[in-house]
Amino acid sequence: MVIITGAAGFIGSCLISKLNNKGMKDMVLADDFSPASKKNNYSHKVFREMVDRRELFSWLEKHPREVEFFLHIGARTDTTELNRSIFDELNLNYSKAVWNHCTENGIPLIYASSAATYGDGKLGYDDHDPQLSFLLKPLNPYGESKNEFDKWALQQSRTPPVWYGLKFFNVYGPNEYHKGRMASVVFHAYNQITDNGLQMADHPSSVIRPPSSVRLFRSHNPAYKDGEQLRDFIYVKDVCDVIWFLMNHRKNSGIYNLGSGRARTFLDLANAVFASLNKNPRIDFIDTPEDIREKYQYFTQANMKKLQAIGYDRPFRSLEAGIEEYVQGYLLPGLYF
Repeated sequence: MVIITGAAGFIGSCLISKLNNKGMKDMVLADDFSPASKKNNYSHKVFREMVDRRELFSWLEKHPREVEFFLHIGARTDTTELNRSIFDELNLNYSKAVWNHCTENGIPLIYASSAATYGDGKLGYDDHDPQLSFLLKPLNPYGESKNEFDKWALQQSRTPPVWYGLKFFNVYGPNEYHKGRMASVVFHAYNQITDNGLQMADHPSSVIRPPSSVRLFRSHNPAYKDGEQLRDFIYVKDVCDVIWFLMNHRKNSGIYNLGSGRARTFLDLANAVFASLNKNPRIDFIDTPEDIREKYQYFTQANMKKLQAIGYDRPFRSLEAGIEEYVQGYLLPGLYF
């Protein structure tokens, strides 16, 4: 049996499909299943049962020897949330309880960390030295909560039999309809172009824009031209492929980056969305709001050599290929993975 937390969410629900496609059906889904906006993420998939995340540990006490793997993907991911107590409860303390249960019961664990732990990137994006986690300075409480758990995990003398903390970079793909302003830039750009929304692509807000155009932030850094700010975008199916690999690898525990390993510009992304819709690009730039300028990241790129060194050799989709599949296979027909 496999436990998946955050199972009603974006990455978690995609993992259910990945495991179903591999013939796995004995899964227990843990999450807050009350939002109706998430129901289509899991309603047509095959699994054993659903457990409210608040009841998960009570449920686990009744099934101590049945769990074979634990995928802890659930978290509060709102980077604009400033209430640290929420992150302490959901991202830090809940994760410690998951870790301790896996340790006490000999269960392999994969948990979701984040590239937000790297902060402004001045110390690089390298996952080889575990001690780097103790030097990082994330830019928001979300990133801090993820880094605090990474540091806590690295300090534990008692651990699950094998464990992986995955620093997700900018993940995009199907099953993120419910995420609102926290959905990917690809999702927001698609909605702008198809006139389904009035939000900015690279930082959603209630800004009115011309129809069928994408608005991106103007650069306020002389080293970067407008729209040439860089991010490491990774397609969610590639994320699932890596997790499947690690579920079978079961050695070389530690914290790993999970990005494509290649930084691309927001202009590249916007142009790829236009191309997937067979439309000519129309891109407008506005100033980055002053309240976020100092915390704005101009570059992220995962060093992926550590994962490759333990045997992962599957290529990641290009930004253009991932966006084309996402837009044409899921967004246009309104389908789920």
